[in-house]
Amino acid sequence: MIVFLYGQDSFRSRLKLKELKDKYLREVDKAGSGLSSVSGAKATFAEIAAAIGPASLLSKKRLIVIEDIFASKDQAIFEKTHDYLKKNSQSDNIIIFWEANLKLKKIKNALLPFLVDSGGQDKPLNKKSSDLFKFLAKQKYVFSFNLLSHAELAGWVRKEVARRGGKISLEAATVLIGLVGSDGWQISQEIDKLLSFKQSEKLTESLLEISAADVKKLVQGVFSENIFALTDAISSKNKSLAIKLLDEQIAAGLDGSYLLNMFVRQFRILLQLRQALDSGLTSRQIATQIKLHPFVLQKGLEQARNFNLATLKNIFKRLAEIDYLVKSGRGDYITGLNVLIAKL
Repeated sequence: MIVFLYGQDSFRSRLKLKELKDKYLREVDKAGSGLSSVSGAKATFAEIAAAIGPASLLSKKRLIVIEDIFASKDQAIFEKTHDYLKKNSQSDNIIIFWEANLKLKKIKNALLPFLVDSGGQDKPLNKKSSDLFKFLAKQKYVFSFNLLSHAELAGWVRKEVARRGGKISLEAATVLIGLVGSDGWQISQEIDKLLSFKQSEKLTESLLEISAADVKKLVQGVFSENIFALTDAISSKNKSLAIKLLDEQIAAGLDGSYLLNMFVRQFRILLQLRQALDSGLTSRQIATQIKLHPFVLQKGLEQARNFNLATLKNIFKRLAEIDYLVKSGRGDYITGLNVLIAKL
């Protein structure tokens, strides 16, 4: 049996992998002697073949996890593995291919697999690796873990809190995502922290319910580099880069209202910092006067120096106009933001 787990959301895919391992240990091999893992990125084909070879008549069904084979630099390994799996498709062993660096992208109305390299660049799979991907993707047990959109992520947070015995409002889930971003590992840690806090103050046996106020009180934001990269591109009048970065955020599933709020928040901060700098305040005085996360303050001061006050006021005014036009039914957020960038 072949199982294929892939996608950039490594937190959710690791949860699924753990679920499959736990089931194997519970139902097949309590001692775990038949459980093994192979680094597909580094292993030779001979090592992979030895790991996934048929079990002997006297041995138990084995579970073998092959991780990140598509990151292998040995181009022959894809064809050899593909051929081996086709010839031995009826193996009793459970073979799990786990991939954190594969993603699907829509190219001319077709979803195609891409490998995200160590530098974060998307590279299309070549013929041999693509053939292996197609074979694995046609198996009965295939689970795709692409990055969730903002709305999907909020829904997942609520389900995850419920799974751990608590409850969180949609508003609180949205605030949590806004503070820590889409990193499932970080979100999971914050959920544990929030539930522990609610447990410590629990006076009755009622459900542990996390409010937006709890999140704002306890969660220290891990601020995304994306808005700073966008602001840098805007300040240098690199319109093509700014539009590209905006498109990447849209492709990641962030909706227009969220993106506008991100712009408004960032340019409000820059406007405050520029005014403080123009008033002659030092960085230490600004830190005392404007209560910001140290990371945001540092990056904000660097960027505020790239704008004059008039430009920031004009941008902030245009953002308010975009919001007004959308709410009055005469525009949409994405078009408004693209026009804003184009006119800078």
